[in-house]
Amino acid sequence: MRDQLFAALMELADVSIASVSAQTIDARNIRKASLEAMRLAVVGLPQPADFALIDGTDVPAGLSCAGQALVKGDGRSLSIAAASICAKVTRDRMMLAADARYPGYGFASHKGYATPQHQEALARLGPSPIHRRTFAPVRAAQISRTVL
Repeated sequence: MRDQLFAALMELADVSIASVSAQTIDARNIRKASLEAMRLAVVGLPQPADFALIDGTDVPAGLSCAGQALVKGDGRSLSIAAASICAKVTRDRMMLAADARYPGYGFASHKGYATPQHQEALARLGPSPIHRRTFAPVRAAQISRTVL
């Protein structure tokens, strides 16, 4: 259903999708990196935005328009819900591509979440280039591989 909604949104709406690298997240922290990705998405829209609704507690600095943060916004705003669908489908597709590029980690099934399967792969293979080094399961895998 999410894929169908994504396709419809891509046809009907102006959509901009942005992401930041694992290295950026490690350097800035997940919250600051997420806000930067939101800012980049707003800046990347085909038409300038007049106003941005943000899912969360903070409006990213440096937006090209005014904005308002809404806690649990995906349940309160159709625009935020639509953006959430686009973000989740895009992330799932990025994880499918990562699965092909870095076999053995199981990205296609766990989508990067710290499932037991993912943690076992980290322990066995160590982190891939797309793993965040500051994420606790990755740090734990690095420590256990160093001890072994």
